[in-house]
Amino acid sequence: MFWVYILRCADGSYYTGHTDNLERRMAQYKAGECSGYTAARLPVECIWSQETSTREEALSAERQIKGWSRKKKQAMMRGDWQEVSRLAQSKSAHPSTGSGRTDLL
Repeated sequence: MFWVYILRCADGSYYTGHTDNLERRMAQYKAGECSGYTAARLPVECIWSQETSTREEALSAERQIKGWSRKKKQAMMRGDWQEVSRLAQSKSAHPSTGSGRTDLL
């Protein structure tokens, strides 16, 4: 079993990750054993998690969620799939120019 999860950091930001042992990973965060983004934003709280069958599924979900807006993540955590869909359509109607793609403008 594997998990994809979202943490709320002390500064209010979200961190998305995946693991094969959610309990152990949360203990590592609480003990300050995880370096990187969360290290300077402790304490963290796990506010959403989902079990997956494989590491590949967990990693794929993590990457997908990391690309989402804060509002879209919040809608997913509420289970509001209609809002997730609406926000996905809204993004495709107004593509970011940060990618360098101008053919959609």
